[in-house]
Amino acid sequence: MTTQRHRPEVTPETVHIPLSPQVRQRNIERLQAEAFDILVIGGGINGAAVARDAAMRGLRVALIEKGDFASGTSSKSSKLIHGGIRYLQHGNLRLVRVACRERDLLRRQLAPHLVEPLAFLFPVYRGDPVNIVTLGLGMWLYDLLAVFRNIRVHRMLSAKELRTVEPGLRQQELRGAALYYDCFTDDARLTIETVLAAHEEGAVVANYMELKEFTKQDGCIVGAVLESRFGEARIVVRARRVVNVTGPWVDRVRHLDDPDATPCLRLTKGVHIIVPRMRLPIVRAIVMHSPRDRRVLFAIPWAEHTLIGTTDTDFEGTQDDVKADDQDIDYLLEAANWFFPRAKLGVADVVSSYAGLRPLVADPDAADPSAVSREEEIFEAPSGLISLGGGKLTTHRLIATEIVDLVARRLGVRRRRRGRRSSLTASKPLPGGLSKDPEAFVKDLVAKDGCGLTAAQIEHLARRYGTRTDEVLALLVAHAELREPVVPGMPDILAEAVHAARAEMALQPDDVLLRRTQVGLKEPARASQVLELMREIISRFTQN
Repeated sequence: MTTQRHRPEVTPETVHIPLSPQVRQRNIERLQAEAFDILVIGGGINGAAVARDAAMRGLRVALIEKGDFASGTSSKSSKLIHGGIRYLQHGNLRLVRVACRERDLLRRQLAPHLVEPLAFLFPVYRGDPVNIVTLGLGMWLYDLLAVFRNIRVHRMLSAKELRTVEPGLRQQELRGAALYYDCFTDDARLTIETVLAAHEEGAVVANYMELKEFTKQDGCIVGAVLESRFGEARIVVRARRVVNVTGPWVDRVRHLDDPDATPCLRLTKGVHIIVPRMRLPIVRAIVMHSPRDRRVLFAIPWAEHTLIGTTDTDFEGTQDDVKADDQDIDYLLEAANWFFPRAKLGVADVVSSYAGLRPLVADPDAADPSAVSREEEIFEAPSGLISLGGGKLTTHRLIATEIVDLVARRLGVRRRRRGRRSSLTASKPLPGGLSKDPEAFVKDLVAKDGCGLTAAQIEHLARRYGTRTDEVLALLVAHAELREPVVPGMPDILAEAVHAARAEMALQPDDVLLRRTQVGLKEPARASQVLELMREIISRFTQN
C-alpha cells in the first residue's frame, strides 16, 4: 500500500524508520548472521535505554524481548516521572536529586510530548506520620534538590483553602496540604519510543524472541540460543557481552548462566485500579496514606478516568502470572474511600486493574516491602553476564549510561568508535520529541490538518506521537475509513492500530490495545469485542 505524506512536511531530521514486520524478520536473520558487541536481554524501559545508549556510542547492539516491548513492569507503573518525594523520609537525598534532574531532562528536552506536568496535593491529617510543619520543610528541601525547577515552587494550603481546591477530600481533622508538581507519562509509549530510538541508531531489535540458553567458551558467555515465540526460528546469536535487564525475570536469566547463583531480587507486587473520573472527580493527583498500614498511595486524574495505586506486597508466585486479587482491590478502595468518603467506591466501579512486579534488590534487613531500597545495583558474574537489579522509570537513562560504561570497559573500548565513546542520550530527543514547544506544535497541527479529524483527536495524536503524528495522519489520505475510533467514544482511531502494526512491531491485539494505545486499560469490555478486528488489521496492513 502506498501513501502520501500529510502535513506538516517531513524534514530530514524527523524521518522515522518503521519497525515493520519485514524489518523484524530481517532482524531475526541478522541476529543469526552477525556478531554483536552487546546482546541486551529484556525490552522494558531499561533494556531499551541500554540498547539506545550503546548503539549511539557505535557499538554493535542486539535487543530481544520474550514478549512485547514494555509488556512487563514497564507498562504496569503508576505512570509517574517523579523526583521521589517520599524518599526524603528515608534520607535518600542523592536519589531525589538525581530523579529530579532526570525528570526535568525528559520533560524539557527528550520527550516533552510524553512527559507532562501534574499538580499534586499532599494532605495532612491529625495523627499522620508527617505533620504540616515537617511537610513544609520537606517541600522546601524538595524544591532545593531540584534546583527550584520543580515546574513551580510548592505552596502550602490551609484546610479552609482545600475545601475549595478539592471539595471531595475528607474534612475531619484535616490540617492542610502541600501543593507541588511532578510529571505524568505513558510508560509503555515511553518505552516503545526508546526502542524506536535504539533501532534508528542501528540496534537490531526483535520482540517475541525468547532466551533459551547461553553459549559459552572457557566458562565465558559468548552468545545465546533464542527461540521465536511464533515458531519462526531457533537461532544462535553471537555477542561479546550479554546484559540481563529483564526486571522480575533477572534471577531466572542468571540461573540459566549459573544454576547455583544466589537470588539477588525481592519481588513485590504493585496493583492499580482504574475507576471512572466522574466517580472520583479529582482535579489534581492526591497523595494518600493507606488507613491500614500508612503506605503512600496515589489517586491520579487520567482523562476520563482516575488511576488509584499502588500496593506493595511480597510476591512468591510465577513472574508470568501476576494479577490483582480481591484483597488488592479492597485495599485500594478502602484508602480511596477514606480520603473521599462521599465517593463510596465499590468493586462495581472498578473499570479495570493491572498488576506488575518490582524487581527490588534484596535487603535481608528490611522486613517491610516498602522499606526496601528503590536504588538499583549492577551484578557481574564470572561468566561476564551483567545483570541489573532494581531501577526506576524516571532514572532509566542514567542507569543505562552506567551499564554501557561498564560494558565499554569490559570490551576494552578505549578509543573513539565512529567518533563516539561517551553517552549521548542526554542531548538527543526521542523520535517524537523533536518539538521543544508541544503546545505550539499541537496548535500548528490543528490549523494545518485536512483529514477530517476534530481538534481533540489531533491533540490526542500529537500528545501520543509528538512530531511523528504525520505518520498516522498520512494513513488517512489513502484510507479515510481509518478515521473511525477503535471503540466508540474514545479518541483512539483505527489508523493508530495500523500504524502500530506497520511501524511499531505490534504483532498481537494486546500489543495495540494495551501498549501502543490504552483502549484495553480504559475500556476492557469493549476492547475485548474488537480483538478480531485488531487481528484483521495486523494481518491486512502488514503484508507488504
